[in-house]
Formats: sequence, C-alpha cells, structure tokens
Amino acid sequence: MRYRISARHRSDAPRRTALAILGAAALTLSGLVASAPAEAQTASASGFSHGAAWVRSCAKATASGTMACNALRVTNAHQHVRPLGVTADATPSGYGPADLLSAYNLPSGGGSGQTIAIVDAYNDPNAESDLATYRSQYGLPACTTANGCFQKVDEHGGTSYPRNNTGWAGEISLDLDMVSAIAPNAHIILVEARTASTADLGTAVNTAVRLGAKFVSNSYGGPESASDASYDESYYNHPGVAITASSGDGGYGVEYPAASQYVTAVGGTALKRDSSSRGWSESVWSTSATEGGGSGCSAYDTKPAWQTDSGCAQRTVADVAAVADPATGVAVYQTYGGSGWSVYGGTSAASPIVASVYADAGTPSAGSYPASFPYAHTGALNDVTDGSTTTCSPSYLCTAGPGFDGPTGWGTPNGLTAFTG
Repeated sequence: MRYRISARHRSDAPRRTALAILGAAALTLSGLVASAPAEAQTASASGFSHGAAWVRSCAKATASGTMACNALRVTNAHQHVRPLGVTADATPSGYGPADLLSAYNLPSGGGSGQTIAIVDAYNDPNAESDLATYRSQYGLPACTTANGCFQKVDEHGGTSYPRNNTGWAGEISLDLDMVSAIAPNAHIILVEARTASTADLGTAVNTAVRLGAKFVSNSYGGPESASDASYDESYYNHPGVAITASSGDGGYGVEYPAASQYVTAVGGTALKRDSSSRGWSESVWSTSATEGGGSGCSAYDTKPAWQTDSGCAQRTVADVAAVADPATGVAVYQTYGGSGWSVYGGTSAASPIVASVYADAGTPSAGSYPASFPYAHTGALNDVTDGSTTTCSPSYLCTAGPGFDGPTGWGTPNGLTAFTG
C-alpha cells in the first residue's frame, strides 16, 4: 500500500525505500489554525483506525439550508518528503496520481479539452500556488491562471472572493489535487461561494455551468429538508452536465445535495493494495456507526427513473463510490490552514475523483443526465461486496453485497465505460 502512517505500515515501493535512505525528517501535521472561523474549527479527533487519526476540516452542518465540507485531515501522517514544496525523486504519503489511476484502471493524461468545476465555500488564498506544488511534485502539466488552465471566481463569476477559511481551504486543496490526479489535462474552475448555505453553493453550481464546465464536483452536504425538491430545480438540474456530490461522512443517513435526483451521489470505500489480478481491493468505508460513507433512502427527493431498487421508494444514495477512508487516504498539498504535505480522506475525495473520471470519458450527450450512465453499464464497475456501516432495513442500504447497494452504489470506476453516454 502506498500509504505511510507509522513504522509498521511501510510501503514496499522502491521509491519509498529510497526516501527512507534519504533520511528526510518526518512531519506530523499540526492542528487547524486556532484563529480560524467557527466553520473551520474541530474540537477533537473525528476518527482513528489502523494507526491513523484524523479530524474534520469543517464542523458538521446541523441546520437545514447549511452545508459542511466532507474532508477529513489525517493528523499523524509521517512524511518522508520536505514539508513544504517539491522534493525531487520522492513520494509524499498517501495515494498519488499513479496509485489512483492504477486502482481505477484509468488512462494517464486524461481530461484533454474538458473543463471541470470545483464548488466550495469561502476562499483559499493559496489555492493556485498549492495546486502548482502538487502538480510539480508529481510531474503533471502546469495549470495556472497565466496559461489559461486555472480560473478562480466568486459565486457570481467575478473576483470578489469570500472571506478566507482554513477548513474549507483544506477541502479546496483536496478537490483541486484529485482533479489533477485523475484528469491532469483538464481546465479547472474553482468557484467559491460566499457562505456555506445551500443557496450560495447552489448559485456557485449555476455559475460553474454558465462558465462552461461540463463536470461539477460538490464535496459538501447537509441535512435534508422539504425544500430540497425546489433546490433540485434551482441549482442542480443541468442536463448534459455531470454533477457529482459526496454522500457524506456520517455513515448510514442521507445528505443533500447527494440526495438530488440530478446528481451522481458518490459513496466511500477503503482502498488497499493486494495480490489479486486487479492489484487492489475495496470495502465499504466505515470507522464507526456514526462515521463512514453516507448512504440510505431520501426522505424527500424523488427517485430518478434509472434507479429501480425496491427497498426505497424515494431516491437511494449512493450511485457509485471511490476511495474515502482516511486510513487509506490520498496525498494533498495545503498551506493555508495546513503545513504543506498531508493526507486526506472523506467522501470529499471521492466526489472530485468521479467527476474527473466523467471528464476523462468525454463530454456527456446533450440533454442527458450523467447520473444515469453507471446504471446502463453496471458490469463496467468494480463491484464492492464487503463491509457495512451499521445495521438497517432493508440491509442493502447500509451493507455492501453483489450488485447495487447503498454505501457504494454499483461500485467504483473500472475504466471509463460506465461514465459514458
């Protein structure tokens, strides 16, 4: 496994061995900045598993109409690269681009000719410079404002950026880095909402589509409400655009906008190397009964026509999944509210990964709802059949099994076929 938490979790990759020989000092990431806004602060460790400890980047959303990012930052990841900047011939802890492309059978150099939007709340003043470091570390092409690849706008498409927020900055870094890993040749638009309200984030989604993005990732969620059907039509109903949303990090239970009938709800897995022909295995991500990949039956949102499971009369979450377990997390570079190289998990990692797989697969057909594509190609996904987040009835809403289930939907990417249409 290309992930380092402690001495007993050593990678067998040659480049990691070389790193140990280099003797670079290990880095234990610090906590979030004490002066951060309330939305960014976390009181204590959110979870602990297999030697990894982590905290939420954003406080949980408890009121309808408000959202929280679903990023989890590992606090004890030991780095064998320099904390800041690029370390030549070295590999940061956490899965990098080559790992993710291998795990999901994806082509290198994907995303050419496509534009992917990342929608988040608040401002990360270091977003572009941090993105440049991540891409340089992994030998990816530069994506900057100057070369026309990167654009940062406020929720209305201008440059009146919202106030800075360290917690959401971690989310932004995670999202931008995952797009870079999966679709390095795509253009990226970062749309920063004024607040973490459904209305502001939804307005940012509309702006992303207006600016030409055919792929929009939303790594946030909040409580369902009776207003969700109207939010669907106001913000997330964009035929011909692949809109993804993380299913949440609270285990069994549904968040919005993952519950929207118009988005691809992305659940979470634990991703590990193994000796199989694939070289990887996945199970449902579950740390405890209250932390893991979100899933379940929506209380308010209509079931889309392409979803036919019989145990939920409304919309079932999720549709597909990708890596989210912080104990098998991804490498991220963050300096605003972070200390440089870090490891992140949460379904916030899964949403931009899947949005980028859609981009690799090509522009969705006009008038289509890309959330339906995996349902037409169920055999072209890695079926996740192991693990659960709790007990529930019917059990498939919280327990993996052959075929469709709540935590992982139809499975994880296995090439591009399931994301074309």
